[in-house]
Amino acid sequence: MQRQLSGLADLPLDEAALSRLEKRLGRVHAHQRLGVERDHEGQVFKKRLGLPHSKNSRLVPRLIEAVLKGTGTYGRGLRNAARIELRHNIIPLTRLPAALNGFSILHLSDLHCDTSERAMLRVAEMLGGVNYDICVITGDYRGQTFGPFEPCLRGFAAVRSSIRGPVYGILGNHDSIWMLPHLEQMDVAVLMNEAIAIDRNGARLHLAGIDDAHFYRTDNIEKAAEKIPHDECSILLSHTPEVYRQAAHAGFDLMLSGHTHGGQICLPGGFALTLASVLPRHLGAGHWRHQSMRGYTSVGAGTALVPVRFNCPPEITLHRLVPDQG
Repeated sequence: MQRQLSGLADLPLDEAALSRLEKRLGRVHAHQRLGVERDHEGQVFKKRLGLPHSKNSRLVPRLIEAVLKGTGTYGRGLRNAARIELRHNIIPLTRLPAALNGFSILHLSDLHCDTSERAMLRVAEMLGGVNYDICVITGDYRGQTFGPFEPCLRGFAAVRSSIRGPVYGILGNHDSIWMLPHLEQMDVAVLMNEAIAIDRNGARLHLAGIDDAHFYRTDNIEKAAEKIPHDECSILLSHTPEVYRQAAHAGFDLMLSGHTHGGQICLPGGFALTLASVLPRHLGAGHWRHQSMRGYTSVGAGTALVPVRFNCPPEITLHRLVPDQG
């Protein structure tokens, strides 16, 4: 049976699938995420019919491509985008239990699997030589912000087969809420304003994840943190680092993010022309600190808008947690 969703676009939804989504997320969260997503799809459809729509314009990427091709640098940018780097990052945390000293987290972000095929082949190849305790994925599995997601899932399945051990993830602003059950079928524990406790050697570490805070605004840090004891070490996964203030005041020790691509096309020295986010520039890439909370913003492994990178190498990141001695 199918029915229309009140307040959403006039497209039928499968009753059973919707019911499962409501049960998984809660009715308000599910309808809010679905509503904004379907509004966005409708705007894109109107634009394709020739109606005015300011977002997701293809003019900007076409102009960028034209300039790069005209200057003979487009091919170099393509090659740069496939040269994934493995970055190592040591993170001292005051509340980290001694038993978790050296706990390692493989951090993947902004894979854009369907539009970054060469990069994903390299990521899958690299993962065989990396050792870690858990893997976290901070959103944007899909390349476009609309349309079919099956190609993205096929691309991610190849990457997923190379990841060992527990995998935890969140959704980004490019991802459809309908991808959630498919990711969980691939044994990715998707945290939707939720938290889990990781037990190692008699010690506990809390890992929370929020829904997209950039475009969908369906994040709920309060809900994600409500069952975490205030005196225990906790990590927040947020697709965008834009909620750094809220995360710090909620008492998280560490926030791992992506979304910015580090600018993707940067001036020499790594100065980003744009971060597509409202936040201080030092939070746009790499490690940072806000008050007592540490953070790391991955520049991501894939590309968006145009499949090139300049002065901003793509990355997968290996974080190692250590007790803060100072």
